[in-house]
Amino acid sequence: MAPALLASIHLANYTNASQGLNPTTLSFVGNVFAKVTPDTVDLALTHLQQSVGRYTNYLDVASLSSLDDVVSLLDAGAAKVFVTRQQLDELLARKISQDRLVLALPGNTKEEVIDAIGGTQVDVYSQGRDIGLVEAWLKEYGTDRPDVFVPFASPDMESVLRISKLSAIPVIPAELLTVDPKTETGLLSVAKLILSDATSDRPDGLFTTLVTDERGVALGLVYSSEESVAESLRTGRGVYQSRKRGLWYKGESSGDIQELVSISLDCDNDCLRFVVRQKGRGFCHLATSTCFGDYTGLSRLQQTLQSRKASAPEGSYTARLFNDPQLLRAKILEEATELCDANTKEEIAFEAADLLYFALTKCVAAGVSLEDVERNLDAKSIKVKRRKGDAKPAFVTQPTHTAAPSNGASTTEKVKQAASVPPSQGDAAGTKDGKITMKRYITANETPKTIQSVLQRPSQRSNEKIVGICHPIIEAVKTRGDAAVLEYTHKFDKATSLKSPVLRAPFPESMMQLAPDTIKAIDISFENIRKFHAAQIDKPLVVETMPGVVCSRFSRPIERVGLYVPGGTAVLPSTALMLGVPAMVAGCKKIVLASPPRPDGSITPEIVYVAHKVGAEAIVLAGGAQAVAALAYGTESITKVDKILGPGNQFVTAAKMIVSNDTNAGVSIDMPAGPSEVLVVADATANPVFVASDLLSQAEHGVDSQVILIAVGLNEAQLAAIEDELHNQAMALPRVDIVRGSIEHSITLVVDTIEEAMRLSNAYAPEHLILQVREAERVVELVENAGSVFVGPWTPESVGDYSAGVNHSLPTFGYAKQYSGVNLGSYLKHITSSNLTQEGLRNVGAAVMELARVEELEAHRRAVSLRLGVP
Repeated sequence: MAPALLASIHLANYTNASQGLNPTTLSFVGNVFAKVTPDTVDLALTHLQQSVGRYTNYLDVASLSSLDDVVSLLDAGAAKVFVTRQQLDELLARKISQDRLVLALPGNTKEEVIDAIGGTQVDVYSQGRDIGLVEAWLKEYGTDRPDVFVPFASPDMESVLRISKLSAIPVIPAELLTVDPKTETGLLSVAKLILSDATSDRPDGLFTTLVTDERGVALGLVYSSEESVAESLRTGRGVYQSRKRGLWYKGESSGDIQELVSISLDCDNDCLRFVVRQKGRGFCHLATSTCFGDYTGLSRLQQTLQSRKASAPEGSYTARLFNDPQLLRAKILEEATELCDANTKEEIAFEAADLLYFALTKCVAAGVSLEDVERNLDAKSIKVKRRKGDAKPAFVTQPTHTAAPSNGASTTEKVKQAASVPPSQGDAAGTKDGKITMKRYITANETPKTIQSVLQRPSQRSNEKIVGICHPIIEAVKTRGDAAVLEYTHKFDKATSLKSPVLRAPFPESMMQLAPDTIKAIDISFENIRKFHAAQIDKPLVVETMPGVVCSRFSRPIERVGLYVPGGTAVLPSTALMLGVPAMVAGCKKIVLASPPRPDGSITPEIVYVAHKVGAEAIVLAGGAQAVAALAYGTESITKVDKILGPGNQFVTAAKMIVSNDTNAGVSIDMPAGPSEVLVVADATANPVFVASDLLSQAEHGVDSQVILIAVGLNEAQLAAIEDELHNQAMALPRVDIVRGSIEHSITLVVDTIEEAMRLSNAYAPEHLILQVREAERVVELVENAGSVFVGPWTPESVGDYSAGVNHSLPTFGYAKQYSGVNLGSYLKHITSSNLTQEGLRNVGAAVMELARVEELEAHRRAVSLRLGVP
């Protein structure tokens, strides 16, 4: 949008002007013109640097012989440069945008001017002194032309207004302009010039005026007159024209004044824009920031942080950030890393918001505003010199994180970071020399500490951060029930049409329409899983520990169970089977599934079909922490459960841990969970095709999955055969990018003996352990820690995931050292009983009374002594 006028200044002395516009009032006009000579290039560069955000600078560089100097001025922030025809051609050849160039016309006759303009589409600058001539060819050209800048050495208001009304831009010495024409009577009124081409369709002639802050956020709509504009320029404040009370000095009674930044017209010249710095409570008479409500987004955050800086409660987190630069630095680095690792749109938006919060906190702490930041962005956007843009060496590779060891020594612990985004095709993750390859270590050549380090799982996000995200979600569901569940489902799963968070049985046939082959596969898997778990039913245990003392143990099903079925990157009816079938076999009275809906609000028909087969009461149409909270506490329409089982992402796991630790929830969980993993032990008898396929079956789960190969006594040719198969099979997979993300932190360990292989496997405690070795059945005897074991070449892990009958809900992240996978016992509670005869009490009574006496629990002792009639 063309400026109303340019105020011409002398670079050497404009700050010392004895009359006319000074630097402050010059900024109200906002558009500055200056001639640059070879002697004043450095002065011009300094001026550009100091005037970022204050003035839009137009520079006459026609006298400069160095084109590099011209480019440097453009790069430093000059909006446009006024150049000769030769300079114009050379700058266009350098790919400088013609929008940044103004052709200085040399001629004084009409014909010379027309010849100079001929064929060009750039703006022009008439250096001629004959205003009448300029006026004549402006009329001939009309308004369908580039902008024309017209200099005035000794202007009079009438001539300037005539030029302005022809949509040309007058260039007037700043010392001949004034914002106070009543005092400086011999100077030209800036208010009159700004409004010279303005139009109004109102009967009273007032100009519609949009008031914004420096970020362009609309504060309100008012009206202006030439008088109010002149008064605003004179006082440097927001002054408007009230239709009832005349001049309106904003904030005069309330104290919510406005500092004027600039005044300009819109593209049609029928609306003024006042840019102001609002002080006090806000623009609106209702004490809000704007007449359209409070600030939102970054503006709101800045307002909050500025308030906190002035009066943050002692000990508050924001106060800590302001007072602890090291903490703030650490949080910025942490959030930047997490944004780099984010994958989905929701994760990226979430992590970007966190990073912006901490970055803006640093800005506010240093007195830097969003307006300052955006002015710098605007300045960078007009740079013409291009850097290569490579990252600094320290950031080219993934940095290692440091951790203080438990003994307090100062050392560095390397932590593998899981990628959270599938690498792009140009990314080298998971490859070596262009081939998808796992890193290989020969244990005989490495220290035990190195092997321990490479067996570490990829690190997950900060648990404290994940818990911090989950807590408010859980609290919202506890307090607002169905409404909160729906709110988060609309937000995270985009199922905005969903009106109820639950689908109740009996489920409509229309929601279970499946291909016959799919139904057959589910039915076969269902029956195998049922058989295996039914075989786990234990008989009541009865033991007479001494004559007359009978102890027994019997099981009862957990009454209400909630089964979480993930629905992120894949449809998982197999998980519904693995969780639902043993719940049915155990005899749980209420089975509730929870799974994220699709964007249209529906649930995958495979999951509905499984829910129907296992006799589920309902399906909760939600995922994440909100689904866990709904199951743990119940809502108006969702049954509260006694135990929650099932895998999920870090938010699901964190939410399960939170609710299980809340005594008011009264709910337990199956186990902690992490990303999927497999460890394959292979010797010379193993088929490389089978080994590679088993590794890839887990690598395709997600980029944070990890696969381990322990090769027992394999030579280079045998190892190469597996590596070739891994690459070739991976390249044929639709999820090859995810595979590469997983392979990036996966390894091959080459060992000499099966005993060493199993020692390393037990130390790792894999979720899935595959034994492709000689006499695999015997090697099972060496297994101490594993979620599930797959024995021999014809037992791929896939059969356990789906149809063999064993459960695939297994402990990960090393928890196989402490936890079992889901089994029938996961849905049962064991109750013990004691049944004594009088003889039995006499037999055991003395021991009971003596131990009660030792523990000084007299009532315990008397409960026996009174029955036996002894003191």
